[in-house]
Amino acid sequence: MSATTSIPHAALRVSPSEVKPPRAVRRPGARRAARREGMFGYAMIALSMLFVTVFTFIPILASLGLSFFHWDVISPPTWAGLENYQRFFTDGPVLQSFGVTTVMAIAIVALQLTLGLFLAVLVNQRTSTFGRTFFRTAFYLPLLASTAAVAIFMGYLFDAKFGAINYYLGLLGMSDVPWLTSPFGAQVTIVLIVVWQQVGFTFVLFVSALMAVPTDVLEASSIDGAGPLRTLFRIKIPLISPTILFAAVIAFINAMQLFDQPFIMTKGGPGTATTTATISMYQTGFQNLQFGYSSAIAIILLLVILAITGIQFLASRKLVFYQ
Repeated sequence: MSATTSIPHAALRVSPSEVKPPRAVRRPGARRAARREGMFGYAMIALSMLFVTVFTFIPILASLGLSFFHWDVISPPTWAGLENYQRFFTDGPVLQSFGVTTVMAIAIVALQLTLGLFLAVLVNQRTSTFGRTFFRTAFYLPLLASTAAVAIFMGYLFDAKFGAINYYLGLLGMSDVPWLTSPFGAQVTIVLIVVWQQVGFTFVLFVSALMAVPTDVLEASSIDGAGPLRTLFRIKIPLISPTILFAAVIAFINAMQLFDQPFIMTKGGPGTATTTATISMYQTGFQNLQFGYSSAIAIILLLVILAITGIQFLASRKLVFYQ
């Protein structure tokens, strides 16, 4: 009779803390692939930082340094100290150009956000996936065109004597409109052209943000009896407010640097009605050869943009809803 050995059940019990998960064995090929992927990521970051440093940080520092000198390119630069900055606050035409820029920037941002949001809500509610793709492409196409080419084309289109718009208005029995020959008309025309070209960017942002709104929230509001307008202003707009903030900041920064459209279409006129801060900067530096003073104008414009952008972010603490 063979002897059998019995093992107590207690000996078979193993504490969960004593059970060690199997170690994942990484093959050498996987380690090399992860190392190459990491090196590629760092290379891309370094390339981006190099691009930003060469084309952004260095020019800003060069302009800041040059703003403390008098320099006309021909003779060596001479120390000016704060004289260029003191001159700015007593220079009426340059101060007026900053006022014109601010007014036009506010109008551009307001129209761009309002029209972009209206179109995004309309397209998001009334069209299919194919329709949204079609309209996103259609509205974004003007942004891909050259700003200078658009300005030249619009200059001919809005010409007071030979423009196509006044021609068709004449066929309807209406008198010619001084689109670019009156101060107010030139400002309104340039604002409308900029909004037409830039609205596609905000439209695409808002469509994407509206598509990301949780459907359960919309269904709950519908069950509670909220109508379309109440759902828009009480639910959708608060939920996409971070996107609205981003679009407003980008639109304002671009509008404060407005140059191509007024320079090509009106040369800053009539008079100084469309002379923006960047046009004043260009005229001071490249026409009057006062590069030190032009650099001071550029630094002040940068500080104004930073200040207003900071105000936007401070206001966003109460106006922007983060999920």
